[in-house]
Amino acid sequence: MQKIKRLAILTSGGDAPGMNAAIRAVVRTAIDEGIYVFGVYGGFEGLIEGEVMPMSRRSVSNIIQKGGTFLKTSRSEAFQHKAGRKRGADVLKEWDINDLVVIGGDGSFHGAHALYDEHRINVVGIPGTIDNDIYGTDLTIGYDTAVHTALDSIDKIRDTAASHDRIFLVEVMGRHAGFIALEVGICGGAEEILVPESDTSLEYLGEMIKTWSKAGKTSSLMVVAEGHKLGSANEIATKLKENFNVGCHVCVLGHTQRGGSPTASDRLLASRLGYHAVHALLKGKTDIMVGWSNNHVTYTSLPESWEKKKPLDPELLKIYRILST
Repeated sequence: MQKIKRLAILTSGGDAPGMNAAIRAVVRTAIDEGIYVFGVYGGFEGLIEGEVMPMSRRSVSNIIQKGGTFLKTSRSEAFQHKAGRKRGADVLKEWDINDLVVIGGDGSFHGAHALYDEHRINVVGIPGTIDNDIYGTDLTIGYDTAVHTALDSIDKIRDTAASHDRIFLVEVMGRHAGFIALEVGICGGAEEILVPESDTSLEYLGEMIKTWSKAGKTSSLMVVAEGHKLGSANEIATKLKENFNVGCHVCVLGHTQRGGSPTASDRLLASRLGYHAVHALLKGKTDIMVGWSNNHVTYTSLPESWEKKKPLDPELLKIYRILST
């Protein structure tokens, strides 16, 4: 175990429910180990601007149940350049801090890795993103809450679709990965699920709609990940109308999936990862992400977390095909 006197924590990129629980865990675990903790407000942009404040156990009281991040977040253009990262490293050195915990997704991990690579700041990443697309962990903070939020909306839309004999296209987040769409689609009984990992064609959708009609279906629901190759839900609806004279109603869930109080699963995951992030630094680990796989803590190098592709569960894809017909 190495001695750490001062540690900083920041959240970066898109917010995710459970980030506050992770901040709370890092702060209180570090203080329990005799470490002075500092919060960086506004992500990497805040670090560049010197928005660093001391934190205590009381600083993180009554936040575990709140969505978003009370430390605020941003996407920093300046931090993508060496001059910005040098300024961020200089701010940490001014505060005599050489250990940093970063909560975010792959973009945030790129920034954390650069701080280590260029300035030898010890960094540990905690995966916080609703997309669940980070390699090296079964789940990311915020994913479970986002699925529950989207599913609640889809259940309501299903009622309307059935009442009016309509076809609905429901767009969920997932620009590069279909984890939310796949899980929500299965749990919501969707007839079709369109994910970025699949090459579902417009012709296939047209044929499936005809098949549903012949089978006596008077309403149906398709879940679309925003990053599907056919385009957005609105674009797909337009193409179906133009090519097959099929009218579809569209509902884009958007940023509602990011907000809300985190589920128990996200709070527990965040608490575990926050605890293990501090202990990883104490063990001398750096330039890594802490994750949770097969009910055990995992350590993945930050570059590996974005260089390797996390696949969708092939069994879930099979189950969806069987259950949707």
